[in-house]
Amino acid sequence: MVQLEASAILVSAGESQLPYRSSLASVKTTDMEFVEVFDSPGKGRGLRAIKEVWAGDVLFAEPPFASVVFDSHAANICHSCFRRQEKLQRCGQCRFAHYCDKTCQRAAWEEHKQECAAIKSYTKAPNESVRLAARILWRMDKEGSVVSDTQLTTLEELEDHIYDISEEDAKDFKVDIHNFLDYWPRSSKPHTVDNVSHILGVINCNGFMVSDQRGLQAVGVGLFPNLCLVNHDCWPNCTVILNNGNQSAVDTMYHSQTRIELRALGKINPGEEVTVSYVDFLNLSEDRRRLLKQQYFFDCTCEHCTNKIKDDLKMAGAEVDGVKVPEEKVKEITEYSRTMLEKMEKARIEANYNEVVKICRECVEKQENVLADTHIYQLRMWCTLSEVLSYLQFFEEASTYARKMVEGYMKLYHPNNAQLGMATMRAGVTHWQAGFIEIAHGMICKAYAILMITHGPAHPITKDLEAMRMQTEMELRMFKQNEYVYHSMREAALKNQPMRMMAEPATDSIKNLFRRK
Repeated sequence: MVQLEASAILVSAGESQLPYRSSLASVKTTDMEFVEVFDSPGKGRGLRAIKEVWAGDVLFAEPPFASVVFDSHAANICHSCFRRQEKLQRCGQCRFAHYCDKTCQRAAWEEHKQECAAIKSYTKAPNESVRLAARILWRMDKEGSVVSDTQLTTLEELEDHIYDISEEDAKDFKVDIHNFLDYWPRSSKPHTVDNVSHILGVINCNGFMVSDQRGLQAVGVGLFPNLCLVNHDCWPNCTVILNNGNQSAVDTMYHSQTRIELRALGKINPGEEVTVSYVDFLNLSEDRRRLLKQQYFFDCTCEHCTNKIKDDLKMAGAEVDGVKVPEEKVKEITEYSRTMLEKMEKARIEANYNEVVKICRECVEKQENVLADTHIYQLRMWCTLSEVLSYLQFFEEASTYARKMVEGYMKLYHPNNAQLGMATMRAGVTHWQAGFIEIAHGMICKAYAILMITHGPAHPITKDLEAMRMQTEMELRMFKQNEYVYHSMREAALKNQPMRMMAEPATDSIKNLFRRK
């Protein structure tokens, strides 16, 4: 194994309505006792439940067949455990892979060994799709297409949709094939262009977003064969969460694998198909169907798309003193908001946060008393404004927009939606930072209940929330007993900022299940 090279890395700052049981919360990776493959009408292969499950139950867990860090995060995310670290150590041979320490390097060496030599020979690292395809083929050459007793499908059986991609995407696809063939070592088993094309096609439509250890930002992509069999529904009965495992022990035999967990959002009966949502529900039915057709090449016929459920709320106008705002005025401000969202996103990408705040404030002022609190353009403005204002430490103003955002989300999202839980958690932290301890504690408790179902008690973000819940509960008791003592201790706590979630707004928050190029 090659030596690590130390390098300092600057990290970019970045109550549930359904019952759940803890009896099945422990992850089972040795069997598939809750699901089976079946032919889903109009969809092809799918998975269905063979036992009754409840909210929070894990139907199955699956480690990646292979996974890689995104190109954009190659220097600030560990290539083994996908954790953010202030200081990472670089592989001394390829000088591309970065690790927390030698423990992480040892854990990743089996997967990185051939890649390391290939990158060194190629003189640079190819893009994430090519790197992932190479890792997949190296593993297939060594272990075959099925690597465990619990794998329900071969990689050859997965759809690649090569002939469905657009002409523009086909050009990029051909470049990836060409780069792969240049990158693939002559010492490795040769593969035909058809084989390489199939794997790259599978990655394009089935590559799953890999998040950092807190679950806050997408930092990589991996292939999970069993997950590829789970069909889409815009109002699903399951959610998929990445658990980064534990690789901190010096002895690798005590490590737990990075894995996805398919968790039930509510009761699922035997024979019922298990589904997840490939795209964020906070889009109009028409937009969701367009995204699904472009990326996954199917027409969504779920109930929420067919009947356009909640589309009226997502584009609704406000009521002022019991009188509805004229439809033409709502359309005018909706178009204006769409334009401002584009400007805001551009400023956000450029990290020009003062400009972001200026654009958002101007837009929110025009939206007030015209758009309903469930209008998705207004919700997007509130979301961005609360996040950026919090980063700029205007906590009181940020909390106002965070509270409005959560109230709107609760009218649109499934009560156990992971995005709702994460948004409620952020809003709770913002209220704590603003000094509104009662509201903060209520929001953190609500978020904790949701994430106990969507993430489970062992996930790092749930553990963080449990610590926050205990802290805000203690502070709330202190506040009710003696406000002066509370505020004195609060000032001391703020200096340490124990509940700060990230140093700057994330640009790659996880809204969609699978990666989009």
